[in-house]
Amino acid sequence: MNRKKERRYVAPSTWTRIVRRASRGVPYILLALSSLPILSMYLWLLMSSLSSKVLFGFIPAEFTARNWRFLWEPIQMGAAAHLSVWKATWNTLIFAVSVMLIVVLVATLAGFALSRMQFRGRESIMRLIILLHAFPGITLLIAIFYVLYFLTRATHIKFLDSLWGVALVKASLEIPWSAWIIKGFFDNIPWEVEWSAYIDGCNRFQAWYKVILPQLKPGIAAISIFSFLAGWGEFIYLYTFIFSEQNQTLSLLIKALIGEFRFTDYGLLAAVSLFYIVPVLIFFIFTQKGLMRVTVGGIKGGR
Repeated sequence: MNRKKERRYVAPSTWTRIVRRASRGVPYILLALSSLPILSMYLWLLMSSLSSKVLFGFIPAEFTARNWRFLWEPIQMGAAAHLSVWKATWNTLIFAVSVMLIVVLVATLAGFALSRMQFRGRESIMRLIILLHAFPGITLLIAIFYVLYFLTRATHIKFLDSLWGVALVKASLEIPWSAWIIKGFFDNIPWEVEWSAYIDGCNRFQAWYKVILPQLKPGIAAISIFSFLAGWGEFIYLYTFIFSEQNQTLSLLIKALIGEFRFTDYGLLAAVSLFYIVPVLIFFIFTQKGLMRVTVGGIKGGR
């Protein structure tokens, strides 16, 4: 009879265990090294905002809260200009929320049309959406300025030097990509769900609003977060189309603080920059679960 050979367990050597443990830590080491430059910049901002003087560009020589005085008093810019960080924060919030609401409303309707309706030029429109997203928006500044200028003259409605006017511009540039994203979520909803709504007596708008839209919460959360962050971090269009101090946002306030580099208060600039970052960080902490639930795939419901 052939006896089965028993395999004897051989304990790994000490060197093998060390190599295995070291290999498990390699991804964490690479992640720490890649994030170190970014973390060092934020640490430099924190140290600069809490000190009156920084040695060797990093070590605080004297701790002070004077750089954060903008929280309780206006920032003096020259002899007459006084900038309020709370007014700028409120303007930034209004602008970001306006961009988010416009993008979500138009993108969900456009994504539904591109996913569920068959019409001539549908494929060309989808290709144009990708092209518009790849087109650099900064090259459109002059054209957008003339459009807003002539709209203001023709309608007597203030599009220039208006937060909602610039919000329309920013939202129009964010809508194509958001519509493309939400179209993928519409494609993953089976047609049977929509047909059952029609059988129950719903028209196309009611089926979109009552049946399909509640199933798009992850997609709506994704485009809401992206459009809000795009509005919060916007600078170039606000800098070009906003002229008055009362409509100034935080990004424009930071630009005003830079001024001439020889006279820049870097402690105050670092403090305001951190103040600009904190709301976005808090917003991301509370919305990251919505982004983590965004999945790719599912049941394909397209034609």
